[in-house]
Amino acid sequence: MDWADDSEQAAFRARVRNVITTSLPKRYSGGDGEEEGSWERDRRSPVAEHKKAAEDWTKALAQQGWIAPHWPKEYGGAGLSPMEQFIFKQEMAASGAPSVGGQGVSQLGPTIIIHGTPEQKAEHLPKILSGEVDWRQGYSEPGAGSDLASLQTRAIRDGDEYVINGQKIWTSLAHYADWLYALVRTDPDAPKHRGISFLLMDKHTPGLSIRPLIDMSNRHHFNETFFEDVRVPVRNRVGEENRGWYVGMTLLDFERSNITGAVNGKRTLDRLSAYLKTNEGKAKSPGAKANRLAIADRYIEVDVMFNFSFRIISMQTRGMVPNYEASVSKLFNSEMSQKIALTGTRVFGLYANIYDAKDERAPMEASMSTSYLRSVSSTIAAGTSEIQRNIIATRGLGLPRG
Repeated sequence: MDWADDSEQAAFRARVRNVITTSLPKRYSGGDGEEEGSWERDRRSPVAEHKKAAEDWTKALAQQGWIAPHWPKEYGGAGLSPMEQFIFKQEMAASGAPSVGGQGVSQLGPTIIIHGTPEQKAEHLPKILSGEVDWRQGYSEPGAGSDLASLQTRAIRDGDEYVINGQKIWTSLAHYADWLYALVRTDPDAPKHRGISFLLMDKHTPGLSIRPLIDMSNRHHFNETFFEDVRVPVRNRVGEENRGWYVGMTLLDFERSNITGAVNGKRTLDRLSAYLKTNEGKAKSPGAKANRLAIADRYIEVDVMFNFSFRIISMQTRGMVPNYEASVSKLFNSEMSQKIALTGTRVFGLYANIYDAKDERAPMEASMSTSYLRSVSSTIAAGTSEIQRNIIATRGLGLPRG
């Protein structure tokens, strides 16, 4: 397969690379741009240098219209084609540049563009683009994860307000949020996919509280969110009452290739290979031949992931909608990331048990060790591997359900 850029694509890629080369703050250069929260953390940092890095990078992207590359131009986005979005994400991931705007840009903005009222668009879209307001998603519950439509957080209509009671879990980066968007049950007697509404709420509304969930890598990424008689104006409902499930599942026609997974996997393997060529790396990695074979296998998997990504973007470019193909990509990417992390820990043997990046004995600043711990969730988050296999079986292979 020939995945070479045509002349227009090559020109756009060169433009993206030039902006990154000339404008990306040194703090982000060569980092892990896909570690969600790097931009959010810095924009609220008490360290002036870190805060300035986030602000400078935001301004650089805003000047190009790339804060929201997939939004239509009339709403302040760049209106990039699927292929241009693909190239943009590929170059961002290759450089380690962080995305800007969080879930407000990636998820809520497109939802409001399609389903929001003119007043909601005028109130929220400009603040998302400027970075003034950070949004986080309230979907999963203790008893509703993979089967999200079983959610039980209750919203009862009281005049011009909803009164909300219940709990959300795994609320990523809610401690950085200014506002939340959530799916709540407004009709408990309706079929489970109906009777759900989509609400917007200020995080500082009385009765709304957030508690941290510290993961096993000692990272504060997830949170629990509790609602105790939280009052939200009816005007903050997006879409019709009891039709929020369909609002929440909305996606614009933007890039779904998982190209960042392939790029980040290759960057990790390149870094691991380079380290193993140093004297320190050789000293801390027993079993050189086995290591070479394992790393070679991972490189092959990364190449396969690149091909999955290109297949999906080629479909979108032709106006096709990836269905089970996106599940194949997500499934392969999730399991590939776990294999890369596991290979990294096996390469270093007992040294992989050191998780303190400041410990001089830790290979690669303990990055492979922490990646291993964090990779556990990759086959659970955003749709478990079991669900992806079910989609592939039923929609891709035509197998019966059950």
